[in-house]
Amino acid sequence: MNLARTIRASAALLALVSIGAAPVAHPNLEDPHGTYYTTVAPMNQTVERRIMPQLDRLLHKLIDQRRDTTLDGVRVFDAHDKFLPGKIAAGMTYLLLDTSRSSPKFDAYLRDYRAIADMTVDDDNESWGIYYYISALYKLKKAGLLDSAVSAPTLAKLRRKLDWRTFVDAKTMQPINLPNNYTGVAFSIARLRMLMGWEDASASDALLKRMIDHYRQYSGRYGFADETDGQGRFDRYSVLLAGEIAQRLIETGMAPPPELKIWLRKSAELMLLRLNMTGEGWEYGRSIGPYGETCFLEVLTAAAKFGVLSPTEERMAYAYSSRVAARYMDFWVDPETGSVNMWDKGRRTDAYRGKHRIFGENLSLDRQYLYTNEEWNELGFKDRAPAPDYAAWLKSLSRSTFTYFARDDYDRGLLTIRDRGHVIGLPLVNGAKGQHMHNPYFPIPASTGMLSGAADADYPLLVPRFTLADGSVLMPLAWFKQIEISHQGDRTIVTYHMDAMDRMGQDAPQRDPRIRVTTSYVFSPGSITREDRYSSGGAQIDIAAIDLDFVGFSTAPHAVSPTEVAFAKGEVSRFRATGLGRCTAEPVDVPPFRAPSGALHSRVSCHRGAVELDAPLTIGWTLSYH
Repeated sequence: MNLARTIRASAALLALVSIGAAPVAHPNLEDPHGTYYTTVAPMNQTVERRIMPQLDRLLHKLIDQRRDTTLDGVRVFDAHDKFLPGKIAAGMTYLLLDTSRSSPKFDAYLRDYRAIADMTVDDDNESWGIYYYISALYKLKKAGLLDSAVSAPTLAKLRRKLDWRTFVDAKTMQPINLPNNYTGVAFSIARLRMLMGWEDASASDALLKRMIDHYRQYSGRYGFADETDGQGRFDRYSVLLAGEIAQRLIETGMAPPPELKIWLRKSAELMLLRLNMTGEGWEYGRSIGPYGETCFLEVLTAAAKFGVLSPTEERMAYAYSSRVAARYMDFWVDPETGSVNMWDKGRRTDAYRGKHRIFGENLSLDRQYLYTNEEWNELGFKDRAPAPDYAAWLKSLSRSTFTYFARDDYDRGLLTIRDRGHVIGLPLVNGAKGQHMHNPYFPIPASTGMLSGAADADYPLLVPRFTLADGSVLMPLAWFKQIEISHQGDRTIVTYHMDAMDRMGQDAPQRDPRIRVTTSYVFSPGSITREDRYSSGGAQIDIAAIDLDFVGFSTAPHAVSPTEVAFAKGEVSRFRATGLGRCTAEPVDVPPFRAPSGALHSRVSCHRGAVELDAPLTIGWTLSYH
């Protein structure tokens, strides 16, 4: 560790100690896990003493620089962030309401609010940005500050512009060229418009009904939201959505429908299985990183507010939430820039959350910590030390749990393994349109800081890629049938069948029945084994090449044999392939070999040349970890 990094790490440690946190060791800014917290400060102390000042610094940069605001090299008003005006309004509202009305700063902040609202009112502001803005205005109205903070001409413009009809068909209540979760955004806007006195309750009632109906139709008896109309994409958002809806009901004073409480409980149960000592969150799919952690905050806080957690679960959810808040400042916020970092120093996120949105991402993340902290405070946790028995409770959780998302023509589900301090997920889902070819959606084990895909990347991570003689590229990604789970002692065995491969090259998955597969996984303490048995649909298949990669955080790879690689340092210690020919290993330090939480350091590439598939073909691998 160089001198500058040592100084930064020491400063981070002093900041932690000053508010009562006690990490085991100095935070290592290059560790993809971050700090392991034996004890941690109450959430409200982290929010008040660390997160709110970070927000304050960002907003003062905006107040001082206005249209010239630049953050970590990005001129924020030239970056075309379509949600930015709403997020600025949300942040400025917290700054204003956090200031005593007797403070000399208060009147200055009122003037700044008016000036910035006037400055941004004609900027593009879509969907989520509309929600953030009208939510901010409603807070001002409740505080009796709306007319003082926003000029009459600007407020008149906002009343016209802050409308759910800009992205939803008012006749069908269907989002226009947007995923179904935007119905929830539209509901929130309509409900807030009603509370502002700008429309009646008919639209918000209709949007809530449509949202609940869609959730019910594509969630079935399992209670998790399909992001598509039944194609089977279940990811972070599938578990978050119940909590997100609940949070909008909390914000606008609505009682939850009975079904929502059932769905919220199911989401909370799946998240409770994933709690850990570092505050790490969701492990696979898109838009994770810090949002993979705040999604836990939203769900678990809403579950506590609506009384669907047991007293013990509530205490543990709060202990985890306090760790998430500390991790945000210790791990995600770069002390050099004062900004959240999802893009640099080895980190990578999907294009949707590109760095052009850096200013708004800071504001929306800060906002999530602020309002969930308010809810924990209302529940009586303000200044309460997080549960001292949290670590012991984590050890009581089941080592292996399988959660079904759907069982119809195809099965969808998620295996959760807890082993040696790791939380490992095996998602058996269809990435569906736009995501099926990206390895964060592959049916492979994922564990934050140990096993990770790279956002928007399509290299064949732990899944074979078949290039046929006719040029077709096939992979076993999308069509799961007959998932079975069994246990032998401390081993968990997962098997499933696919009657078709996913043909690459299109935005959505394409069934190709020329190759079939039966796959088995064996999860044992410290190791994971996968074995695939491929067969043709009848005729002989001419395969030109088979490729498979393992890309991981471990360093200094060296060959043990032509098919096995060991690593000198890191949590994954060995990787061995079968049925793939020779494997080569090399260090890597370039995109796309970067995960949400940090750089991937080693790539093992396994290749097999031309083969005729006229008899069953077995391909597999085993990886060992500390």
